[in-house]
Amino acid sequence: MTPTTAVSRLSGQARRVEPFHVMRLLARAGALEALGRSIVHMEVGEPDFPTPGPILEAGQRALADGRTRYTSAGGLPALRRAIADHYAERYDTPVGPERILITPGASGALQLVFLALLDPGDRVLICDPSYPCYRQVLQLMGAEPIAVPVGPQTDYQMTAALAESAWTPSVRAVVVASPSNPTGSSIAPEVLSELHAVCRERGAALVVDEIYQGLTYAVPDRTALSLGSEDLYVINSFSKYFGMTGWRLGWLAGPRDAVEVMERMAQNLFIAANTPAQYAALAAFDPTTIEILESRRLAFQMRRDRLLPALRDLGFGIPVQPSGAFYLYARLPDGLEIDSMTFTGRMLEEAGVALTPGHDFGRHDAQRHVRFAYTREIADLDEGVRRIRDWLAGV
Repeated sequence: MTPTTAVSRLSGQARRVEPFHVMRLLARAGALEALGRSIVHMEVGEPDFPTPGPILEAGQRALADGRTRYTSAGGLPALRRAIADHYAERYDTPVGPERILITPGASGALQLVFLALLDPGDRVLICDPSYPCYRQVLQLMGAEPIAVPVGPQTDYQMTAALAESAWTPSVRAVVVASPSNPTGSSIAPEVLSELHAVCRERGAALVVDEIYQGLTYAVPDRTALSLGSEDLYVINSFSKYFGMTGWRLGWLAGPRDAVEVMERMAQNLFIAANTPAQYAALAAFDPTTIEILESRRLAFQMRRDRLLPALRDLGFGIPVQPSGAFYLYARLPDGLEIDSMTFTGRMLEEAGVALTPGHDFGRHDAQRHVRFAYTREIADLDEGVRRIRDWLAGV
């Protein structure tokens, strides 16, 4: 009898999930560093600053006090109230704590919102380029992401006109991010209001990713919740502005009835968010913590203002100055006859600079774009620019 080889039985949705190309580059960068190579990291969107001291201390106290049991699926009531107070005090926007749900990172919030809103076969409009997990999570759920090409003419943001031109009867939601990944652009209040009106008129939900909220430069720090409507969904996180990436803690805000449903879903999917992380996050809104975070925001702005003109001088096309986050989405210099995947591969191997190819963020002109993350000190950014300049001079 001929032996058979076991083959994994995977779903079609699972097989369609694409990898993060940047993670492959990150792994290769680590291997090169293990061999003694010096690598300038401008690929991964993780702040280089440690979690602020007051948050660390609050987390340590929680552990010492034995606060390691489950919370309710909706999260600590005190944390939900703290987030509600944050919206009221910083953004002059009242949001009841019953409209807030604590989640395992913004990723958990994203999954809950999509599961609550969509049935298999439903369509969702997303920007191209945009955060890659939107389309991957949607496809895993059997929904269909519809990529809407966006460019500098609209600050790389969705508009009401673009949404209407891409609309089909099966569209059930529109997703935008402000500030956005990979472009760092923010959506203007009037543009968001017009987009919201289109969604309302057509019976679709508006989902706004505000994970980079707080990291804005020379523009007001805003929230979509200031529209004063309860029929939209906002996703946020303690990862970026608050410097808590590895703590895996986020939140969502939405209509009361939807939040009640999503809390039941969270009970089954996650049980609850990380308990010590929730207690630690209670210190995130303390004035002492905010003072630390604001100094870091200014440091990110200085890095942007150093890296942006340097890359433009090398011929990279960056037509819109980013108003937030910590990214530059750049078109490769004219005359460089290679695509972004080849460029990032060669840049890592030959120059020791790690970047993210545009392919991670969509299809629209992705082969000619790369993302720079200015999540390193200025001296490292300067060294990266020097290496890129030397490499370009030799090709």
